[in-house]
Amino acid sequence: MATGRHLVLWDGECGFCGRCVDWAARRDADGLFEFAPYQEVPAPPMTPELLRLCPRAVQLIRSDGSRLAAGRAVLFVTERVGWPRLSRFLCRAPMIWAVEFGYAIVAANRRTFSRLLFRSDAESKDKRRLD
Repeated sequence: MATGRHLVLWDGECGFCGRCVDWAARRDADGLFEFAPYQEVPAPPMTPELLRLCPRAVQLIRSDGSRLAAGRAVLFVTERVGWPRLSRFLCRAPMIWAVEFGYAIVAANRRTFSRLLFRSDAESKDKRRLD
């Protein structure tokens, strides 16, 4: 793991998570982040506590060692990859409560959201053949 960068731990088995990470990585022009599926992260930085938390929500380890999770982690990333005003606005109460609530809904149903929002390459190819 690279030092001096923020480490984003995400579920490498989740298509929705993968799409979100791809989006953020494309916009990370300054190379502020390292994105890693938590299933592939060695110890350290992986800890038993992080291993318990990672399946439930994205985890972010800032370059100073502090951690953020779920909606706050997403807002930290989006603030730095191009949406600073919106992200800072959403970090304030009561907006952050809505962000965390929305994150919890998506996280609990991410495989469903992935199937509904993002077709796999194979499904897209099959559809093109039928058209």
